[in-house]
Amino acid sequence: MKRNRLFHILTLSVLISGFLASCTTVDVFEKNVAIPNHAWSSQFKPSVSLDINDTTSLYNIYLVIRHTDAYRYKNIWVNVTAQPPAGSPTSQSLELQLATDSKGWLGTGMDDIFEHRILITPAQKPILLKKGTYQFTIANIMREDPLQHVMNVGIRVEKAK
Repeated sequence: MKRNRLFHILTLSVLISGFLASCTTVDVFEKNVAIPNHAWSSQFKPSVSLDINDTTSLYNIYLVIRHTDAYRYKNIWVNVTAQPPAGSPTSQSLELQLATDSKGWLGTGMDDIFEHRILITPAQKPILLKKGTYQFTIANIMREDPLQHVMNVGIRVEKAK
């Protein structure tokens, strides 16, 4: 009797675990590129690509940036170019707020490293993406060249909830 009950409990546990694991899939793509020597030259333009297969979902696009506490500015200016699978590329120059006087760094931090995920989707609203491969290029357009203490930059694309 005890053995049979233990078998049922174990079977139920495995089924529940499998069900929960299938429900917690995260529809996220994130690709980051390391900045050589933590000095981002305007000539170094990291590029990432991603494939979109689900054209029924809405997506949010984020710029990801990691820097050290020694980064000297409260903001960063970047140019992000998106090349869709068909059509012309679109570019946008963005000033991204990284810190404020009252709160300090706005991203998450551990020791002296800070990460920011900043929504860059046009109009700050989720968008539909076409099926195919997208290519994103990120350029540093700050006056300081090379821009010191930037560790890596990237793109994060996630399905809107």
